[in-house]
Amino acid sequence: MEPLSGARILLREFRANDLDDYLAISGDDRVTDWMAFNSYDRAKATEMLEGILERSARTDRPDYMLAIARQDDDRVVGFARIAPGTPASGPWSAKLGYAVHADHWGNGYATDAAKVMVGFAFGTLGVHRVTAAIGPENAASIAVVKRVGFSYEGHLRDHVFTNGAWRDSLLYSILENEWGVSLDSTP
Repeated sequence: MEPLSGARILLREFRANDLDDYLAISGDDRVTDWMAFNSYDRAKATEMLEGILERSARTDRPDYMLAIARQDDDRVVGFARIAPGTPASGPWSAKLGYAVHADHWGNGYATDAAKVMVGFAFGTLGVHRVTAAIGPENAASIAVVKRVGFSYEGHLRDHVFTNGAWRDSLLYSILENEWGVSLDSTP
């Protein structure tokens, strides 16, 4: 897959030599405190990156887990994932997720990546609906999806078990016909 360009970032396929950058994100408690998984050690990050690489090579690709790199630098500063639904869950929908290295928070990379991924989902993948489930305390991520045009749908109780406890999620969504209508132009 060719890289996808945003205003500030490129979304590209992960490579095996991205392990250190991937670990710096997925192994950082400041980041994973907001995620649906606990921080990875090097062995777990290696296993997960190998899985990303394997899935990206499949013709029946189940998801698009892409590296976020700045426009001026190929180093990975985050990742974004769009996971289209299955025939059982509805192939017309997709789930959005993203994370940015804590040292790069506040630069608009997550918003830019989310915009690009949602555009990819509606355009290339042809989905009708994209959702994002976010921890209620994650004000920065909630702001990201609101800037992209998502609407609040509801509160999911004990939605994920992470960091030793059950965590609620707030569910947000955007529909294909809403894409671009209320889009904030600032990344």
